[in-house]
Amino acid sequence: MKKSAIFGLVVIAIAIAVIISVYSNTSTYGTFGEAQKTKSELHIVGHLNKSKELFFDATKDANYFSFYMKDSKGDERKVVFTGTKPEDFERSEQLVLTGQMVGSEFHASKILMKCPSKYTQDKLEVTEVKAKQATI
Repeated sequence: MKKSAIFGLVVIAIAIAVIISVYSNTSTYGTFGEAQKTKSELHIVGHLNKSKELFFDATKDANYFSFYMKDSKGDERKVVFTGTKPEDFERSEQLVLTGQMVGSEFHASKILMKCPSKYTQDKLEVTEVKAKQATI
């Protein structure tokens, strides 16, 4: 076999590996209804329901935070985040949650908050918070 043929096969194999790795890391955006149907992890964009109670009690469990959120279609669900309550959470204008449904609750592994900046009125401040990993 010629060296150029071997080189060509190696380049094709690397290209296939890159395509597969990029495809596997892509995530999809959806709604709570779509998350209920699928068992895979989704990103859900929505708004915090400020009329309902946020639950975080550091004395009982510092890694449990729950709240209610409405997705882009207006469907409201309880969200459980296994981490501490993010700073200035109530100020957020929009939330992007990464996680999956467990029963009727959405268990978020990551929260991305879009808050108004305190320095300029036209810009948004973005903060990302990740959940604590459970240890066995």
